[in-house]
Amino acid sequence: MAAANAPITMKEALTLPSIGINPQFITFTNVTMESDKFICVRETSPQNSVVIIDMSMPMQPLRRPITADSALMNPISKILALKAQLPGTTQDHLQIFNIEMKAKVKSHQMPEQVVFWKWITPKMLGMVTQTSVYHWSMEGDSEPVKMFDRTANLSNNQIINYKCDPSEKWLVLIGIAPGSPERPQLVKGNMQLFSVDQQRSQALEAHAASFASLKVPGNENPSILISFATKSSNAGQVTSKLHVIELGAQPGKPSFTKKQADLFFPPDFADDFPVAMQISHKYGLIYVITKLGLLFVYDLETATAVYRNRISPDPIFLTSEASSLGGFYAVNRRGQVLLATVNESTIVPFVSGQLNNLELAVNLAKRGNLPGAENLVVQRFQELFAQTKYKEAAELAAESPQGILRTPDTVAKFQSVPVQAGQTPPLLQYFGTLLTKGKLNAFESLELSRLVVNQNKKNLLENWLAEDKLECSEELGDLVKTVDNDLALKIYIKARATPKVVAAFAERREFDKILIYSKQVGYSPDYLFLLQTILRSDPQGAVNFALMMSQMEGGCPVDYNTITDLFLQRNLIREATAFLLDVLKPNLPEHAHLQTKVLEINLVTFPNVADAILANGMFSHYDRPRIAQLCEKAGLYVRALQHYSELPDIKRVIVNTHAIEPQSLVEFFGTLSKEWALECMKDLLLVNLRGNLQIIVQVAKEYCEQLGVEACIKLFEQFKSYEGLYFFLGSYLSSSEDPDIHFKYIEAAAKTGQIKEVERVTRESNFYDAEKAKNFLMEAKLPDARPLINVCDRFGFVPDLTHYLYTNNMLRYIEGYVQKVNPGNAPQVVGQLLDDECPEDFIKGLILSVRSLLPVEPLVDECEKRNRLRLLTQFLEHLVSEGSQDVHVHNALGKIIIDSNNNPEHFLTTNPYYDSRVVGKYCEKRDPTLAVVAYRRGQCDDELINVTNKNSLFKLQARYVVERMDGDLWEKALNPENEYRRQLIDQVVSTALPESKSPEQVSAAVKAFMTADLPHELIELLEKIVLQNSAFSGNFNLQNLLILTAIKADSSRVMDYVNRLDNFDGPAVGEVAVEAQLYEEAFAIFKKFNLNVQAVNVLLDNIQSIPRAVEFAYRVEEDAVWSQVAKAQLRDGLVSDAIDSFIRADDATQFLDVIRAAEDTECYPDLVKYLLMVRDKTKEPKVDSELIYAYAKIDRLSDIEEFILMPNVANLHNVGDRLFDEALYEAAKIIYAFISNWAKLAVTLVRLQQFQGAVDAARKANSAKTWKEVCFACVDAEEFRLAQICGLNIIVQVDDLEEVSEYYQNRGCFNELISLMESGLGLERAHMGIFTELGVLYARYRHEKLMEHIKLFSTRLNIPKLIRACDEQQHWKELTYLYIQYDEFDNAASTVMNHSPEAWDHMQFKDIAVKVANVELYYKAVHFYLEEHPDLINDVLNVLALRVDHTRVVDIMRKAGQLPLVKPYMVAVQSNNVSAVNEALNEIYVEEEDYDRLRESIDLHDNFDQIGLAQKIEKHELLEMRRVAAYIYKKAGRWKQSIALSKKDKVYKDAMETASQSGDRELAEELLTYFIDQGKKECFASSLFVCYDLIRPDVALELAWLNNMIDFAFPYLLQFIREYTGKVDELIKDKMESIKENKAKENEEQDIVKQQNMYAQLLPLALPAPPGMGGGQMGGGYGPPPPMGGMGMPPMPPFGMPPMGSY
Repeated sequence: MAAANAPITMKEALTLPSIGINPQFITFTNVTMESDKFICVRETSPQNSVVIIDMSMPMQPLRRPITADSALMNPISKILALKAQLPGTTQDHLQIFNIEMKAKVKSHQMPEQVVFWKWITPKMLGMVTQTSVYHWSMEGDSEPVKMFDRTANLSNNQIINYKCDPSEKWLVLIGIAPGSPERPQLVKGNMQLFSVDQQRSQALEAHAASFASLKVPGNENPSILISFATKSSNAGQVTSKLHVIELGAQPGKPSFTKKQADLFFPPDFADDFPVAMQISHKYGLIYVITKLGLLFVYDLETATAVYRNRISPDPIFLTSEASSLGGFYAVNRRGQVLLATVNESTIVPFVSGQLNNLELAVNLAKRGNLPGAENLVVQRFQELFAQTKYKEAAELAAESPQGILRTPDTVAKFQSVPVQAGQTPPLLQYFGTLLTKGKLNAFESLELSRLVVNQNKKNLLENWLAEDKLECSEELGDLVKTVDNDLALKIYIKARATPKVVAAFAERREFDKILIYSKQVGYSPDYLFLLQTILRSDPQGAVNFALMMSQMEGGCPVDYNTITDLFLQRNLIREATAFLLDVLKPNLPEHAHLQTKVLEINLVTFPNVADAILANGMFSHYDRPRIAQLCEKAGLYVRALQHYSELPDIKRVIVNTHAIEPQSLVEFFGTLSKEWALECMKDLLLVNLRGNLQIIVQVAKEYCEQLGVEACIKLFEQFKSYEGLYFFLGSYLSSSEDPDIHFKYIEAAAKTGQIKEVERVTRESNFYDAEKAKNFLMEAKLPDARPLINVCDRFGFVPDLTHYLYTNNMLRYIEGYVQKVNPGNAPQVVGQLLDDECPEDFIKGLILSVRSLLPVEPLVDECEKRNRLRLLTQFLEHLVSEGSQDVHVHNALGKIIIDSNNNPEHFLTTNPYYDSRVVGKYCEKRDPTLAVVAYRRGQCDDELINVTNKNSLFKLQARYVVERMDGDLWEKALNPENEYRRQLIDQVVSTALPESKSPEQVSAAVKAFMTADLPHELIELLEKIVLQNSAFSGNFNLQNLLILTAIKADSSRVMDYVNRLDNFDGPAVGEVAVEAQLYEEAFAIFKKFNLNVQAVNVLLDNIQSIPRAVEFAYRVEEDAVWSQVAKAQLRDGLVSDAIDSFIRADDATQFLDVIRAAEDTECYPDLVKYLLMVRDKTKEPKVDSELIYAYAKIDRLSDIEEFILMPNVANLHNVGDRLFDEALYEAAKIIYAFISNWAKLAVTLVRLQQFQGAVDAARKANSAKTWKEVCFACVDAEEFRLAQICGLNIIVQVDDLEEVSEYYQNRGCFNELISLMESGLGLERAHMGIFTELGVLYARYRHEKLMEHIKLFSTRLNIPKLIRACDEQQHWKELTYLYIQYDEFDNAASTVMNHSPEAWDHMQFKDIAVKVANVELYYKAVHFYLEEHPDLINDVLNVLALRVDHTRVVDIMRKAGQLPLVKPYMVAVQSNNVSAVNEALNEIYVEEEDYDRLRESIDLHDNFDQIGLAQKIEKHELLEMRRVAAYIYKKAGRWKQSIALSKKDKVYKDAMETASQSGDRELAEELLTYFIDQGKKECFASSLFVCYDLIRPDVALELAWLNNMIDFAFPYLLQFIREYTGKVDELIKDKMESIKENKAKENEEQDIVKQQNMYAQLLPLALPAPPGMGGGQMGGGYGPPPPMGGMGMPPMPPFGMPPMGSY
C-alpha cells in the first residue's frame, strides 16, 4: 500500500468474506459493481441467491433467494436487473425489478444470448451478444434497440467492459483474447469505438478505455475525450502506451491536441496488462489499474505521469468510479473492496517536489482546489503583476486554489495600479474575470457593488444577485438600501441579517412575513411593540398578526390577556372577540378567565354574539353562575336555564314560556334530573294547564324513558287531563308492549270521543288485556260496536259477543260480523243463537246469507252436537245443487240419508265425494254391511278388516284382500298375531282364489303366503292350483315356485316334482338345489336339461367324486367337461393326471396354474409336454421362459441352445437372472452370452471361477458395479493382477474409490492396494480422490513416502481429509506442512508447539507465526520458546513485534524470571513507549548499573513510574545512579527533591541547572544562600550566571556585599548593566521608526485619494455589463468575459443562504 505521504491514499472499505460471501463466488462473473453505491454478488450454493451490499451500510447486506445467470444493481437507485438463460435454448430472459416497491419494472426475452451487459446510464442498459450491441431503456415499454454490430477484431473475445460518453454519442466496447503464439501469456486487448452520429466503427488495440470532457481554452463548449491504454507485443517487443484523443472535433474551434505517454511495467509484471480505467472528473486524473494490482495515475490534460504503485497483492478484476471522492473502488480476488482517493494534502507537494513539475502542480491545485501550491501561485501572481500582465494575473487570482489570492490585499493591489488611457482598469478586469469564473466573496461583492451604486446602475446588481454572483452581507445590504429597499431586503435575507430583515418588513407593513421569517431563522423580535404599531392603523391586521403569534411554536410570545386589553382599550370589541374565539379553541382550563371575559363583554354589548358563542359549545371552563345571571338579564332565558344549577333559579326562569322557543325548552328538560323535570312540569301545568299542555306532552314524549312512563301517566291523571294522556300515550303506544298502557290509551281515547282510534287500537294492538278491554267496552256501551267486535273476534269471545249483541237487539251487527268481518266464526254464532233459542228462520236466513263462505264442518259439528242436523238439509242440498264437491257437505248429506234410510247403498256406491272413513264409522253401529261398502269404496283397509273381524264377515274380508292385491294388506291379514288368520286362509283357499280368474291376484296371493313364511300352506295352495287341472296347471312360474317351495319346506317331495314337471327353469332351480345341498337332485336337474358342465361341477365341487366326474367326462366327451376335471385334479395335487386332462381338453388357458403346480411338484418332464402344447396355441413370454427353465432343470442344455436360436418370445433377461439366482450357472451363461448381458455374464463366470473370462466380460460391460463385483471376487481369489485391471477402472469414479479401498484394507491387502493407487496416478481420469486416498494409505502403512507425496501433489490433494489421516497416525511434520498449505496457520502453529520434537523448524515457525489469526497463539509461542528454545526467543519476538501486546510479553517473562533474556526484543520495541517495556528495561539497566543507557531510556521514553524509579535509585551506591534519580525528579517537576539530592552528592552543576530550569526565583536565591553558607564562592559566581534570569539584582548584590563576594558577583553586574542599556536603545529606535511609519502612511493615503478621483472619471465607461444584458462590448476595449471553467477549473459552487420564499 502507499505510504502516508503518497499522493494516492488506499484503504480497505470492506471485505466480502467478512459479511458472509463465500470466496468461491468472488469472481468476475459473480460480482458486479456498477457504481460506488452498490455491490451485487450472485451465489449458487448452498442455494441460489443474490446479495446486495449498500456501500452506505455495508455490514447489513440484503440477501434474496433469486436464481439468475447475472445480476446488476442500478448505479443510483435500488433497481435490480436480472438475466437468466431459458433452459434448452440460447435465449436470455431479462427482467428489471424495483426492490423498494417490490414490483417488476419490465422484462424482455432476447432471441440470442447476452454475453455481457452493463448499466451505461442510470436509465439505460447496454447489452452485448455474440454479434451485436443493444441498448434497453428502463422507461416505458420499449424493447432493446440494436446500436451496432461487433467488429471482426472482437470475435472470440471475452467482453470485459462497455461504456458511453455523457452525450451518448460515442460508444466503446472492450474485449480481451489470448496472446500471440510467441507470447501467449500476454493477453491481447481489443477495442471497438462507435460513433452514433456517423454510424461508423473503428477497431483499435486497447485493454481499457474511458470517456471524459475537457474545456479547451478558446472553446466555450467542452470537448469529448477518450483515453485508452494498450499493451501489445510486436516482433518480441512489448509496447505499453496511454493515449488521450479528442472525439468529434468542433470545426473552427480550438481542439485538444492528442497526447500519449508510456506505461512502465516492472520486470516482475512483464505479463501484466490493464484491466480497467477510471477518470476523476473532480481532479482531472486518469487511473489505470492492471490485473496484478498496479496503479498508474496520469494527468488528463497533459497525459503526464503522476504516480505508480502496487495497490493490491491479489489480482483485481473489478473497478468502479467513486465520483464524489474523485477516486475509485477496486475488488480483488481475496474479496477486498479497496478505495483509492487523492491525498489532497500531499499530491500537489508531491508533484512540485518529487516530480519537479511546477506547472502541473499549479494546474492540479487550481483544478481541484487543493492546498500545497500557495507559494507557487503567489509567486506567479507577483511575477505577472510585475510584468503588468493584469489580465493573466486576474485570471490566476480568480482560479487560485482555496481562494488564497481572493483577499482585500489583492483588490487593493489592483486598485493601486494607475489606469492607462484607453484601457480597461485592472480592477475591473479583475472583477470581470471573477464574475465569469464564479461567485465573488463578501469583500469583493461589497467593493464591486460600491462602484455600481456610485454609478447608479442598480440593474447590474439585480442581475448579478439573480445569477448568484455576489456573496450577500449586511454591509452590502446597507449599501444597496440607499438606492433600493426591495433589493436590500433580498440581500439581508440571503445574508441572514435578521434584525435588518425584520425592520425592513416592518417598514413595508408586511407584518405577517415577519413571523414567517422569524420562525425560519429562529429570531425573536419585540412582538408587543409590533402589535401596538399595527393596531394604530389596521385593527383587522392586528387581529391577524395576533393570531399568527398565537400559532407560533413554543407558544404566543405575548400574553393573551395583554393582547385582549390592547384591543379593549381602544373599544375594539369585535376584534377582541375574534382574537379570543380563535385562540381559545383548544378550550383549556387555564383560559377560564378569558372565556368568561369574552362572554361578559358580548352579553353586555352584543347578546346575539354571546348566544352564538354559547350555541357553538366551544367553551366549558368559564364562570357559569356569572354568565347565567347575565343571560337572564339579557333575555336569553334558554342560556340562563342551561347555566343555572339550582332548582329555584330554574323554576323562576322556566315559566317564561312566552319568550322561550318550545323546542329549546324541550331540549333543556333533557338536561334535568327526573325529580327536577317532574317538578318543573307540575309548575308549568299549575301556571297554565291549557297553554303549557302541548309542551308538557312533548317533554313527556321525548324523555319518557328517563322520566318513567308511569310517572308521566300519574302526572296527567293527577290533573285529570285525559287529553294529555291520550296524546302522550299515542306516541309511546307503538314502542310499548305493556298491556296496562294499551288499556289506558283505549280508555283515554274512548273518554275523549276518539271512537275511530279506539277501533284502530283494538284492531291492531296485540298487547292489551282482552278480557279487561271487553268488559270496559261492554260497560261503556259505545254507540259503535266495532271496537267490541274487534276485541271479541280477535281473542275468541265470539259467544259473548253474540250473546251481547242478541240481548241488546243489535242483530244488524250480528249479520255484519258474520257476513263481512269473519264468516269463519259463523258456526259459533249459530251455536250461540241456538243456545239463546233464536228462531230457526233467522238462523236459516243467516246461514243462507253466507252460503259458500260458511265453513261446513264446524257448522255440522255445532248442529250435530245439539241434534239439530236436519236444520242444514236445505243448506246442504243448495250447496250440492251449486256443484259443491266439499267432502264435509257430502259427509253431512250422507249422514242425513243414512238416518232417514233413503236408499243408502246407492248413495254409498255412487257418490264420489264423501269421506269413506267418516261415513263408514257413522254406519258401523247402524249397519256393518253398509260400513263394509263404504270402506271398500275408500280402500280403508284397517277399518274394513276391523269391522269384518268384529262381525265375522270373513268371506267378504277374503274376497276384499284377494281383490285388493296389496302387499301391506296381506301382511296385516296374515300376521301371526291376527287371531282370525286361520279363518281368512281357509276362505282364501276354499273360496276367494278358486273364484279368481286373474293371474295377478293369484300371484299376489302366492307372494303374500311366501312373504308370511307359510310354506306348507303355500304348497297346499299350489298343489291345488298346479297339480289339479286348473287354468294355471302349466304355468312356468308356479311350477318353479312349487319346486322351490318344496326345496325350502319339504325336500322329500323335490325329486318327485322334478320327475313329474317339465315346464320349469332348470338352470336356476338346479342352482337353488345346490345351495340347498340337494346335490343329487341338482345333478338330476342339470343332467335332465343337458347342462353337462354344471353337472360335472356338482360332482366335483359338491359330491367331490373325481372318479364319477372322470367317468361322466368319458361319457359325454366334451372339452369343457375335461377342462373342469383337469382343474379339479390340479387342485387335488394330481398334477400328472391334470396335465393329461388339460391336454385331452386342449385347454391352454390355465398354463400359469399348471406351471406353478408342476414347479411345486418338480414334474418338469410333464411340464415340458404341456408347454409345448401351449406354445402351439399362444405366444406368451411366460410360456417360452418357463420352457427354457424346465429344460434347464432337466439339464437339457442343448435344447436350450436350439430353442433360443428359434423364434421365441421368452424374456431371456428374466430367465437368465432366474437361472443365476438358482445357481444354474451353465444355463445362465448360455442365456447371458446370447443376449450380450456382459455384466451378468461376468458375475456368472465369477461364480464358475472363470476369472479371465469374467474380466473380459466386465471390460465389455464397462459398468462400475460389474467391475467392483469382478474385482472383489478376484481379490477374494487372490487373483491380484486381474483385480488391479478391474480396480483401475473403478477408482476413476470418485464415489466408488472409498469402497474399493475399504475392501482391500479389510482383507489386509495393503501392498496390493497401494500398488493399485500408484498405478491410478497415471490415468488420464485421475482425480483428487486417488491422490488423497494414496496419501492416506501412505500415512497408515508407508509413512516414509508420505512427505514426498504431499510435496509433489499438494495441489491435487483433499487436504482436510489428509489432515485427519495424519492426525490419526500422528505424523506431525507432515500435518504441519498440510496446515500451512491449507492456510490454517493457527492449527499449524499449535501442532508445531504441541509436537515440537518432530514438527519444529525455526524458520518455518517464524513464517507461520506472522500469519496466525488467534492472538493467544502468539503468547503460547512465547511460552514455547521460553521452555524449549530460549536462545531463539528474541528472533521470534522480533517477528511478532507488530502483533503482540508488549505489556503481556513482559508480564510473561517477568513471571518466568527471564526478563534479561528478552532485553534485545524490548530495546527494539521501546520506541512504542510502552510502560511495561520501559519499566522492565529500566530495571535491567539498574541491575546492570548501565546509567548511560538508563538516562537515554528516561530521555526518550517517559511512559513509566518516574517517581518510583527515582525513589528506588536515589540511595544507589553509584553516584551516577543517584544523579539519574535527581534528573528524574527534575523531569517530574520535583525541583526541591532534585536540588536536595544534588546538594547531598555535591553535584553543584546539576543543582544549578535544576534551579534555572525550575523558573522558581525562591529556589534559585535559596541555592545562592546555600553556596554562601558552604563558602563555595566559585559556585556562587556560577549560580549567578546559570540562574541569571531568576535572581534579582538587588538580592545578588546584597548577598555579595554582606558576604564579601563582590568580586565574584561583578561579572553578573556587568552583564545586567549591558542588558538594560540595550533595552533602552531598542525603545528609542522603535519610537523613531513609528514616527516615520505614520508620516509615510499619511503620504500614501493622500496619493490614494488622488488616484481614486482620477479613477472615478473613467468608471462609467469601464464597468462591464453582466451576462444577459444587451449592449455588446462596452467602452474601454473590454471584451466579453472568458468562458466559465477556463484553465481547467470547474465553476465555483454558490455561497450564502438560499433564497427564502418570494421576499
